[in-house]
Amino acid sequence: MPEEPAPVTASTPPSAPAALPGSATQQTLLRNIQIERIQESRASETGSSAVDTRMPDEQAEMPLPNDPKTVFLGGLFLLACLSVMYAAQQVVLPIVVSLVLKLFLQPVVRLLSRIRIPRALGALLAVVLFLLIFVGLGTLLSAPASQWAADLPAAMPKLMDRFKFVQGLVANAQGTLDNLGVKVDLANGAGLSPTALVGSVIGGTGALASHMLEILLILFYLLVFGETFLRRLVEILPTFSDKRDAVAMSTQIEHDLSAYLLTVTAINAVVGCATALAMWVSGVPGVILWGVVAFAVNFIPILGPVCAVALFVVVGLVVHGVTWWAVLPPALYLGIHVAEGEIITPMLLARRFTINPVAVMLALVFWYWMWGVVGAILAVPLLAVIKIVCDRIRPLRAFGHLLEG
Repeated sequence: MPEEPAPVTASTPPSAPAALPGSATQQTLLRNIQIERIQESRASETGSSAVDTRMPDEQAEMPLPNDPKTVFLGGLFLLACLSVMYAAQQVVLPIVVSLVLKLFLQPVVRLLSRIRIPRALGALLAVVLFLLIFVGLGTLLSAPASQWAADLPAAMPKLMDRFKFVQGLVANAQGTLDNLGVKVDLANGAGLSPTALVGSVIGGTGALASHMLEILLILFYLLVFGETFLRRLVEILPTFSDKRDAVAMSTQIEHDLSAYLLTVTAINAVVGCATALAMWVSGVPGVILWGVVAFAVNFIPILGPVCAVALFVVVGLVVHGVTWWAVLPPALYLGIHVAEGEIITPMLLARRFTINPVAVMLALVFWYWMWGVVGAILAVPLLAVIKIVCDRIRPLRAFGHLLEG
């Protein structure tokens, strides 16, 4: 039987709650829950104390549903939710992107709050910083992208005449771009305007460009008032255990995903810098462009690096022609990716995130089908949220256990 807290009598006033992890709002919620628990203990002194009938190993139990109706109703509810998310992606996707960006920028807002900057001003500074980085990268890449757009039309027909396998790579890349809504003729190099290409890619992945203002507004209000939802949820939950679980779940999701996003972004930045250096060593022009490409594709596990290796094969052939030097750019990038994927990332994230690689691959395929490239980028964070929620809700623990790495 789990131990009940000792009764508090009038002669022994309760001590102040200890320091708790999380944001100030979460600390306040946890303290209020402790006070409520103490008041329940005082009220139970005059009557029979409530007996906790839960087994000691309840947290480890993974019950399976016995009623087929429960399984079928749960499956129908899941299908209904996914159908709404697919049909209403113009509304749902900006909200999901804003939630993920909120987790990414939340540490910045808290850091500014610690130096006495108001929360609203800190949220505004974080949003402006994100927007400046986004626009700055686009401006920085315009020159090298324009140079490659000018050189590619003359190089691609020669390569396709010399190598049959290049035709297959180009055909596969053309099919992928067509699925994304990008109208580019890779075989002839037509339509490779950097502005048009970037706009087509963003437009083909949920029309995020047209929703950028909406994303920024939602992100700002989430950073300023997001914790209000948690406070109201805790207020309406009926029991102490429900309130405790809600606070613990939200704290774990925020803490784990913020750490994941910041760590992965830092790792990808190192990969981008190493790739730029490798392209400089290989004699490939536009090293900043390829560093940013390596940084961006590394947010998509498995599929992103595979596509990048194929891209660097073509880059090596375009720059060096039919020589052994053409193998150097993809080989160096592959070495960087193997070092990152097999050593650095597992060392930094293995203790916190242990998700089945098969589940990751299935999530990539599914969310890419749902929301395009943006869905593939969001696949791992969404899978991590699903696992945390399933681990905390007893009827869903069996499914969370299936996602365990």
